[in-house]
Amino acid sequence: MKKFINHVDTLLDESLRGFAKAHADLVEVSFSPRFVRRKEVAPGKVALISGGGAGHEPLHTGFVGRGMLDAACPGQVFTSPTPDQMLAAAEAVAGDQGVLFIVKNYAGDVMNFEMAAEMLDCPSRTVLVQDDIALPKEHEIGRRGVAGTTIVEKIVGAAAEEGRSLDDLKTLGDRVAENTASIGVALSGCHVPALGGPTFELPPDKIEFGVGIHGEHGREIAEFASATEIVKRMVEAINEELQPKRGDKVLLHVNGLGATTLMELYLVYELAHEFWHQEGVEIARSLVGNYTTALDMAGCSVTLTRLDDEMIRLWDAPVHTAALRWGYDHTGPNS
Repeated sequence: MKKFINHVDTLLDESLRGFAKAHADLVEVSFSPRFVRRKEVAPGKVALISGGGAGHEPLHTGFVGRGMLDAACPGQVFTSPTPDQMLAAAEAVAGDQGVLFIVKNYAGDVMNFEMAAEMLDCPSRTVLVQDDIALPKEHEIGRRGVAGTTIVEKIVGAAAEEGRSLDDLKTLGDRVAENTASIGVALSGCHVPALGGPTFELPPDKIEFGVGIHGEHGREIAEFASATEIVKRMVEAINEELQPKRGDKVLLHVNGLGATTLMELYLVYELAHEFWHQEGVEIARSLVGNYTTALDMAGCSVTLTRLDDEMIRLWDAPVHTAALRWGYDHTGPNS
């Protein structure tokens, strides 16, 4: 396995030092305990905090900044951050208005964020993201949180920037999460540095349909097929789940899992867009690129969010982070 690595144990901190220097105008990084925070915390607002294992960049650290997160806590690769990281991050950025945690539904993340919330001296609420429809709703641990997390963080982050209350942000976050569905497909496994090899291997004629962002099994190992056939299965699954009506406005997000070219991702977007266009659904907003990766996994996910007018306005609101930025420099979200 060839990677730009000095040592597995130092990889995350060395990467974060580079991230902090590259975006010194936006963020500061603490290493003991480890978290990334906005360089200039806006007073009088609810603090938004998220986090999770490294390996999904730019999620979450790349979304720290104006209009999104106030802090993010990275764990080791595919490993939940610890409660002391979350507590330290909250204490560094929280004011009198409290803290909203945005949490992907994984057992370690949920447990550790809950522990941090219990230790906080200020009020807090949690938005749980469970957008991965590869698992059934009645699954014993619930559905996984995947690429839809970016959508939640952007919309809720804009509302927090406006000074909305903690309860309002919790209600909004839940509404966005409940109207978001994602499904992913892997063409190959990813290479975790600590393992020294792929998380799983697929024969040349197979794909993992419904793969998780840590390489977890999805719905099935399916036959490799044309892009048209694969995307058709993905969008039909999402359409059945969300059941958007003719005339509904939606956000379509095609997300790369780390090793898929933009050429391919825009092809996937074209196929997905055409499907919903034929259904009479209006693709009002879009996002294409690598935003919730799985290290170097080859594959992609498709996310659809049903939008209302408030959600559109908040999506369009200015944002300035390492990975998402528009509005402050007079550009638009789809420019």
